[in-house]
Amino acid sequence: MSSQIAKAARRVTHEIHGVVVSSALMQKTVKVRVGGQKWNKMVNKWLPDLKHYLVHDPNSSLRTGDVISIVPGWPTSRHKRHVVKHIIAPFGTPFSERPPVPTLEERIAEREARKAAKDSRRAAKQTDDATAIV
Repeated sequence: MSSQIAKAARRVTHEIHGVVVSSALMQKTVKVRVGGQKWNKMVNKWLPDLKHYLVHDPNSSLRTGDVISIVPGWPTSRHKRHVVKHIIAPFGTPFSERPPVPTLEERIAEREARKAAKDSRRAAKQTDDATAIV
């Protein structure tokens, strides 16, 4: 089971660079603005096409103004589908004074540990229900 999760996580290879627009307003979540351009046929010019993503920040290590790299991850809530890969350029406080951003292996290990704990709780509940019925 754990190898399936690891394979699925490593299959995604593209990353997106953006700027943190808001942080510390939601727990473990930041809003990231990703720049882009779109061609407008009517005006015959490129116009800015910005997108905003809600990104999971497990250790709350990001600050407003940081330039970061994000990758698609597991859905953690209704609108959060991306997770921080690493900080490209910090804004304000340096790296040394912030909690570290977890690596892919650390995130996979944490997810597997949560899954194992959930499975053990579910098995314990099923055995309790089975003994209560008998």
